Amino acid sequence: MLFLRAAPSQPAADAPRPVQIFKIGYLRRAEVETAISRIELPADNNGEAGALAGLDDDNDTGEFLGQKFTLVARRLKPGEDAAKALGDLAGEGVNFVVADLAESALVAASDSLAAAKMLIFNVGAPDDSLRQESCRANVFHVAPSRAMLADALAQYLIWKQWRKWFLVVGSHAEDRLWADDIKRSAARFGAKIVEERVFEDRGGARQSDSGVALIQKQIPAFTQGAPAYDILLAADESAVFAEYLPYRTWDPRPVAGSAGLVPTSWDPSNESWGAEQLQRRFERKFSRRMTALDMNAWTATRMIGEAASHGAADDAAAMKAFLLSKDFALAAFKGQKLTVRDWNLQLRQPILLSDGRNVVSVSPQEGFLHQFSELDTLGYDRPESKCRF
Repeated sequence: MLFLRAAPSQPAADAPRPVQIFKIGYLRRAEVETAISRIELPADNNGEAGALAGLDDDNDTGEFLGQKFTLVARRLKPGEDAAKALGDLAGEGVNFVVADLAESALVAASDSLAAAKMLIFNVGAPDDSLRQESCRANVFHVAPSRAMLADALAQYLIWKQWRKWFLVVGSHAEDRLWADDIKRSAARFGAKIVEERVFEDRGGARQSDSGVALIQKQIPAFTQGAPAYDILLAADESAVFAEYLPYRTWDPRPVAGSAGLVPTSWDPSNESWGAEQLQRRFERKFSRRMTALDMNAWTATRMIGEAASHGAADDAAAMKAFLLSKDFALAAFKGQKLTVRDWNLQLRQPILLSDGRNVVSVSPQEGFLHQFSELDTLGYDRPESKCRF
C-alpha cells in the first residue's frame, strides 16, 4: 500500500512590521526678520530647514526601528491667532510642535485647549520670562535665553580681564530686555558698566547712496566722551545700529553683544566636535549655511527622535518623561551632551562666541564652577528660578 505524506508547510513570510508615524509640527511667526547688512537677511526657510535636516537624522535611525518622522509646517499670516494654528496642527495628528514664535504668541499657543496634549519646543524666543514667571509645563526651551547669552559673553570678557563696559542700548522693548541681562551679568561676574547710552531709532531708510558717509560721521560723534572703557556692548535686537559700531567708535575699542563678538547657539563657521559633517550635509541639502535658528530647530527634532528611539510613545506625557529622565542626553556637536533643566525645561548647552567668521571661544569658560554642571553657570540657576509649574 502506498502512503502519501503531506509536505511540510512553508513558513509564512514575515509580516511587515507596522510603522510608527511621528508627526512634528513647525509653526513660524508671521514677521519677517530684518538686518542692517543684506548678507545677513535670513532665508525664507530659516529654521524650517534645520527641522527638516533633523528629521533626516531621525529617519536614518527610525528606519531600523519601524519609525517614520514627518514635518507639518505652518507659517502664521499677519494677525493670525497662534492658538488657532496650533489647534489646526493638532487636528492633523501632530503631538509635538517646533515653534518659532514671539513671547506673547508662544504663551497664547501653549495655553490653548489643543496644547494640553502637546509638547511645544521653543526655538526662537529668548525671553527670560518664558523660563521664569511665564513658564509652562508643556514648553521646552531649545533656544538659549537672553540671560544665558549674556552670561556666556560676560564670562569670556571677565576671563580676558575686560571689566569696564560701555553699554549702548536701542530704544525698543526687546533691546532693553537684552540690556537688562547684560547689566545682570555685569553684577554677577564683577564687571562695571561705566556708562549707558540710548540709541534712538528715528526710522527712515538704513541704506542709501550717502549712508556710509553719514554713518562714518554719526557713530564717532555718538560714542565720543565716554569714560575709559575696555569694550563697548551693544544691546540691539531690533537690528537698528549695532552693525554700524565696529571700526567707527570714537575710541579704538572692540564691540560685542549684538555686533562684533556675538553670543549664539550656533555659527556656520563651527567645525569642532564633528560639526563639519553636519554643516556639509546641511549645505548640500539647502545650498546655504546653517543658522542658529536652523540649529535650534535641528536640536528640537533630534530631541524628539532620540526619545522615540528609546521607546517614548507618540504622546506628550511619555516624551516629556523621557526628556527629563537621566537617560536623556543629546549629542549636538558642541563638545558636551545636552540635557534639560527640570526646573524650567530649558536645554543646557554651551554658547558659542562668534565674530561672524570664526568661533572665538565657547562658554562656560574655564574656572566658572558649579556644584552640578558648569552649564548651569549660564542663565538662571535653580535657586534663582521663579518658574512654578
